[in-house]
Amino acid sequence: LRLVESGGGSVQAGGSLRLRCEVSGYTYRSHCMGWFRQAPGKEREGVAAIHSDGSTSYADSVKGRFTISQDNANLTLYLQMESVGPEDTAMYYCAAAPPFCYIDPPRCGIVAMITQTGLCGLESWGQGTLVTILS
Repeated sequence: LRLVESGGGSVQAGGSLRLRCEVSGYTYRSHCMGWFRQAPGKEREGVAAIHSDGSTSYADSVKGRFTISQDNANLTLYLQMESVGPEDTAMYYCAAAPPFCYIDPPRCGIVAMITQTGLCGLESWGQGTLVTILS
């Protein structure tokens, strides 16, 4: 599995940013993908998740401001960030669950993805893309 994030940068508070993640390496589609972030000195946290049926879920801290989306082939993942604030400064990572996992949409979520181990655990992370919000 290969994940390549891009689109990060520095933006003024209140501004917007669009992150992109190219997913490759799975023969079959992933049914559950997501965005995660890690701020300096903090643990990695979930931001948003999306199921192959299009259903989405978000962390409370980004609801109404961020939008996760994917292309029809589930090979590219996006995160549209609006009304950003200093609290959004972090390294952002995308993740894709192994195929045949999270087939049931309600099971696809940021908590499940980051805590799941075993066959449906996340196999790898990309290099991340740094987002810095200037106040």
